[in-house]
Amino acid sequence: MTGRQWHPVLKLSWLLVVVGLFWLVGRTAFPTLHNANRTVERNESAQAVLPVVQVVDKAMRELWEQEGLRPAAPAGELTILRRLSLALHGTVPSLEEIRQFEADTHPDRLPRWIEEMLRDSRFADYFAERLTRVFVGVQREPFLIFRRDLFKSWMSDQLRRNRPYDQMVWEMIAQPGLWTGEPATNFITHGVIDKEPNPAKLTGRTVRAVLGQRIDCAECHNHPFANWKQRDFQGLAAFYGQVKLSPFGVEDDPKRRFRVTDRNTLEEQVIEPAVPFGEDWLTTRETFRQSLADWCINSENRRFSRAAVNRVWGLLFGKAWSEGAPYQVSVDDLPDPEEETSATPLVLDILAEDFVAHGYDLRRLMRVILSTEAFRMDSRAEIEDDQELQRHLDHWAVFPLTRLRPEQVVGAMLQAASIKTIDQNAALITRTVRLLREADFVREYGDLGENELEERSGTVPQALLRMNGKLAAEATEPNPFNATPRLAIASGSPERLLENCYLVTLTRRPLDEERSYFLGLWQETATRPDSRRVQDLQWILFNSPEFSWNH
Repeated sequence: MTGRQWHPVLKLSWLLVVVGLFWLVGRTAFPTLHNANRTVERNESAQAVLPVVQVVDKAMRELWEQEGLRPAAPAGELTILRRLSLALHGTVPSLEEIRQFEADTHPDRLPRWIEEMLRDSRFADYFAERLTRVFVGVQREPFLIFRRDLFKSWMSDQLRRNRPYDQMVWEMIAQPGLWTGEPATNFITHGVIDKEPNPAKLTGRTVRAVLGQRIDCAECHNHPFANWKQRDFQGLAAFYGQVKLSPFGVEDDPKRRFRVTDRNTLEEQVIEPAVPFGEDWLTTRETFRQSLADWCINSENRRFSRAAVNRVWGLLFGKAWSEGAPYQVSVDDLPDPEEETSATPLVLDILAEDFVAHGYDLRRLMRVILSTEAFRMDSRAEIEDDQELQRHLDHWAVFPLTRLRPEQVVGAMLQAASIKTIDQNAALITRTVRLLREADFVREYGDLGENELEERSGTVPQALLRMNGKLAAEATEPNPFNATPRLAIASGSPERLLENCYLVTLTRRPLDEERSYFLGLWQETATRPDSRRVQDLQWILFNSPEFSWNH
């Protein structure tokens, strides 16, 4: 300092800070760049689902044979690990996790890692957001955002406890109480128009989210392409006719009824609750909503189980089962179930029956789907004809390539900027920074909200955000808090450094031509610091097409 001298105590303090930072960097970097031993509890979950997995695989192989399709080869295990991490946690695996995975030499490591990933709190939090979008959408109004956050937190807790899916749905539809104390009631509070629960809005949301079908247009007229009639919509809406909001929260008033105005006579009519099918499933309960909830989740209501399986399949594959053959429709536009299944039943029905038989266990359903040959298939196929490739995709004979959702993109970028796993055990400041950055990035990147499974194309602003956005700069800029200097310090050789950069970003090792190119380039720029090489390479990999797809 000019004109002043540092006090000895201040000198010592700054020295301790610097030493502490280097100790922290070294402690978090070096151990995780080498193979680490990990003890994963052995469980019987893989064996428990094996029978139904075999039935699904058999049905798929029969389908491929009937269609004359040659399925793609199995994907590599690191590819499957990345696929699992993106599907269940919304991010790529950390270098720490990759080293632990490769150190696990048990032949059944994939099933056991699936089980552990399903028990990780990241799964509950990530899937809670996915299901929250389905049931309450994405809100912008501050007061509704707070209610949505309570609903999402409740959903995360349900997933963490592995609560049966039918019980969760029953509470959403039928639960009374104050929205702060009974978060499930926020399914109802998000169906409010002009400060009153709107039966029509709630009906459309219920059928779409719970039964996987769209009947919104039947509010005004008979559905032009399906069997839904206007009277069906009104009969279902009448189940919400008693609900109201009061200082005590969501309540049901026995005196209230659902009313509509006749367009011809302009007279108001009282509509009694009625269901369009499955009248035998109706129960007599204290409130109309409880009866509706019973009807929706009845074990004989195949629409309920099929809708759940179809959506979970979509969240795991990036593409709903219904988007393939024979339906080729969106996730919430499933056709009516067939009265009789064919000799080779649809995979959707096989999974739905198993889902019901095992108590609507979401984790089990995911274990089954993630264990199938279809999920573990490569996304590459030696097919030059576009129509033939599309036939393979329609029949799940090749793993479908879909763009990552915004949360997956930001999750992957943030995790790639850290060698250690960003989870519930990560430092509080790391988790807080991730939360703030994620919200900003998703808002700028573009969010499809509840329609996140719809096919979408990349945009120029999205590409520019990955190239020049604040997040990309902070994730690659060499500093003591991200992976860039740690990789440079601990890798030990240019070959190992290149490999670690690829692993932390793309969860694979470089191809021979990539290795030759970058090692040759680094030899030409021998004076450039390793940390800057890492920064340049990570920026390149962040902006490669491979990074933003689910492959």
